[in-house]
Amino acid sequence: MNTIQQTNPGKNLRSVSIIGVGCTPFREFCADPEFDGLTEGEVYGYAALKAMEDAGVNPKDVQFFFHGEANPMLNSWMLSPNMSVAEWIGMRGKGSAHHSEACCTGYIGLDLGVQAIASGKYDIVLTGCLDFGDGQAQQTLPSCFRKSFSFEAFMESTKYLFTNDYSRYMLFNNGQENTGVWYAREAGISFDEMDRTLCKLAVVAREGAKDNPLAIEHKTYQEIARENGFDDVMKYMMSDFNPKIGDTMRVSGLEHKCDGATCVLLCATDLVEKYTKNKPIQVLGIGNSCIEMKNPILEPKGTIEATRQVYDVTGIRPEEIDLLYVNDFVINSQLIAAEITGYIPKGEAWKYVLDERTRFDGDRPINPNGGRTAFGHAHAASGLADVYDAVLQMRGEAGAHQVKKMPKTVFLRGYGGGQNICNIIIGDRN
Repeated sequence: MNTIQQTNPGKNLRSVSIIGVGCTPFREFCADPEFDGLTEGEVYGYAALKAMEDAGVNPKDVQFFFHGEANPMLNSWMLSPNMSVAEWIGMRGKGSAHHSEACCTGYIGLDLGVQAIASGKYDIVLTGCLDFGDGQAQQTLPSCFRKSFSFEAFMESTKYLFTNDYSRYMLFNNGQENTGVWYAREAGISFDEMDRTLCKLAVVAREGAKDNPLAIEHKTYQEIARENGFDDVMKYMMSDFNPKIGDTMRVSGLEHKCDGATCVLLCATDLVEKYTKNKPIQVLGIGNSCIEMKNPILEPKGTIEATRQVYDVTGIRPEEIDLLYVNDFVINSQLIAAEITGYIPKGEAWKYVLDERTRFDGDRPINPNGGRTAFGHAHAASGLADVYDAVLQMRGEAGAHQVKKMPKTVFLRGYGGGQNICNIIIGDRN
């Protein structure tokens, strides 16, 4: 387990702030005439130019950019994907780098941007991610021609996802049923209570996403239940219309994979006024942990370590966190992260969920944008989509899913690849 504090704007480094954000709608592009035919350059360019526009910055001001994509070969057939987007964002010939850490890519992308500025090498950096989770490039055709990447094809592709050093099938931990069982036992609740809790989480996620223009899901489960003859949404959620896939899991708790891109513009805090009128949102600290696949229950273990690091370096206490985002491509991650980070007392998260306290308009909101099951999961781009939403929430610009209390300090728990944890705290030091 990594116990080194790797990437934090501490006392000997420059403070780094977010000054601009941009995000595409998350959609199944191949099935949507408005988005079908878009290339990597157009999708990344949309998000990047939106981020620059948000900050009032021109491409000439940006000194370096990072490009992240979880599956560049599988979905885009590209060896150096960063080179495919530079001209679309007005940065031809400028330095750039591509990276890939599966679903943790967006969080690591922010981490890399912070390092580049905190070190003093650059003053202003763009970091962004895209993924075509629902559309694959075809090897013999230009990149505007994609084919739908079905869930069945995705599952077939996972047969290649081994960690050969240990001969472990990647989805051994990534499937997360084991972690759901672990949480139920830790909290002292039955599998039936866990089932009800996860169903409620899915209902709440849809309610956060329904009026979010960028989200992929807008129909609530209440509406779906009524269409199928149920007056009680929870009876629908716990019926065969929402089949179980394990002791604690149902299909409503799985990600809705899709396509999209998100970009964030970072700047040295002491230079913000030179570039933008936006109020800077500081990246206060970052904690990292990577645990390889042979370890059971690696998500809680890694979250504990990365949480320790980020609290140590920032000096922030759990009770100071106003809002929590969790990479919940399996929805039980919300319960695990909420308790480990101290956002909700140990053993109590399931109760908070059932009491609807974690809704976007509750007193302890989690993933007000809807999370991976409702906002959508564009793999690499999803982590920065949470950063995007957090920035809007801190500005009071989130619209219909704005949380009740304007957040001053936000915790983002990143997770991906079944192995990589990156925890980030952003906020206002003043």
